[in-house]
Amino acid sequence: MVKIISAKWILFSSEERPLKNGCIVIEKDRIIDLGLKEEIISKYENSEVIDLGNKILFPGLVNAHTHAPMSIFRGIAEDLPLMVWLKNYIFPIEAKLKEEWVYWGTKLSIIEMIKSGITMFCDMYLFEKEVIRAVEESGLKALVGEGIFDFPSPSYGPLEKGFELTKELLKNFKNHPRIKIAVSPHTLYTCSPETVKKCIKLSEKYDAKMHIHLCETKEEIEEVKRKYGKKPVEILKELGGINENLIAVHCVKLDEKEIELMANHKASIVHCPESNLKLGSGIAPLTEMLKTGIKVGLGTDGPASNNDLDMFSEMRTACLIQKGLKEDPTVIKAEDVFKMATFWGAEILGFSDTGKLLPGYKADLAVLDLSHYSLQPDYNPLALLVYSAKSGFISDLMIDGNWIMRNYKIISINEEEVIEKVKVIKKEILLLLSQNNYLF
Repeated sequence: MVKIISAKWILFSSEERPLKNGCIVIEKDRIIDLGLKEEIISKYENSEVIDLGNKILFPGLVNAHTHAPMSIFRGIAEDLPLMVWLKNYIFPIEAKLKEEWVYWGTKLSIIEMIKSGITMFCDMYLFEKEVIRAVEESGLKALVGEGIFDFPSPSYGPLEKGFELTKELLKNFKNHPRIKIAVSPHTLYTCSPETVKKCIKLSEKYDAKMHIHLCETKEEIEEVKRKYGKKPVEILKELGGINENLIAVHCVKLDEKEIELMANHKASIVHCPESNLKLGSGIAPLTEMLKTGIKVGLGTDGPASNNDLDMFSEMRTACLIQKGLKEDPTVIKAEDVFKMATFWGAEILGFSDTGKLLPGYKADLAVLDLSHYSLQPDYNPLALLVYSAKSGFISDLMIDGNWIMRNYKIISINEEEVIEKVKVIKKEILLLLSQNNYLF
């Protein structure tokens, strides 16, 4: 039996005009039809009709870069530059990381993402098998990759084991319907060119995405130049890593020639404006990227550096900072960032059959409840999504035609259990911090 879902407004994609009192028709995991409510219901007799009422139905959001387990570190080290934050606080704590921390931290983040209308995310972290376990149980979609470093990892140990683990994941999840595997060298200041070259070859062999932090800060570029005599983009180009499989995250410090290079080689970029602002890294040249035709996704970055996973806030910030920076309100539009947060994000992560509510696409959707005061009046549904909506305003979420959240209640996760587990982890982390004289 097909399902008919109707709502006051349906936002099919960034290109199509919103439809008032419309419907989409879902068969199994895909959308097969759409149109006005009365026409669709008469066309598909004896179907299950779900009338969502005073709500906006739209494609599920894609968080194209995060470190989901790091929700357990939220608030530990604040108001610090990236390198100080990483090297003096995060890396030392991560050296003591436990598998169960990663699992429950991921679940906590997934709850937050579901309530922010996110149906898919991209993760780079440690103990990624635990991230995968949480994703499988939750019903979300994800591109995940074990972080590769030159130094020993608390997850896999020496570098060689990191490559073995990545190969194992690439083989085991080759045909998974909701999970894809990326090759994930951390950065060019934690991975030597030799290590990155091995990652590129692995990406090519398995036709997998290569997910890397790139040109996030001026300190990063200076450190790489001191070590290797060249800028990060130069090294990546010489290694053959700038290609269609590349997902370059941040790119705050790309110059005009580097942006053109990325565009010419069809590489993708993920913009994380709030994390870049909070860490004082700068503001990425987003409008310049978009002018070249680069596919740019939107990400929150980790919940320890953002400090949330709210993609509505991320869309709004992405728009507003560019308008203010350029002193031109027309330089970027709501449609642009909505596309980044939906269809482009999905394409960048390798899921080209989602990100739009059109026939042939997967039924991955979110529902925004218009009963919240800041969403009235509803002249412009897209503007409400980008400029007015907030995490927590999502009442329902569907992935592959299955409800993940219904009437504000998450079906796939026991929220109370997750909160109790995280309370225990907090005590363990506080003990660790006190033993090592960390100040925060």
